Amino acid sequence: MAVQRILATTAALTLIDQLKQLHGPLMFHQSGGCCDGSQPMCFAEGEFKTGSSDVCLGTIAGCKFYMAADQFEYWKHTQLTLDVTPGRGSSFSLEIPLGVRFFIHSKIFTDEEMNDSCTIGE
Repeated sequence: MAVQRILATTAALTLIDQLKQLHGPLMFHQSGGCCDGSQPMCFAEGEFKTGSSDVCLGTIAGCKFYMAADQFEYWKHTQLTLDVTPGRGSSFSLEIPLGVRFFIHSKIFTDEEMNDSCTIGE
């Protein structure tokens, strides 16, 4: 069985459920952009246009999680875990009005995990 590249904490899953009730189906994107660095951002599904320069790392609670390909080059050796913390980010992410923001924990893959890791489309 493939090792998942993207996981989520219980707090993140709870927030995703809350946001789904408010906004319907969701998606995530983590860029290396100027506004929020590499903060994961949550959008209504289809609100953020992905393209050939985006990599889908997997799904969390039925929501696809994308990363810009150039950012993925830096993170491809890690397993990411989506989490949530109190505070206000400066993004357009859907959780911001709730006084919380998503963030990422990372763990370097072992050699064995790296061989067994997957991304959607592989």
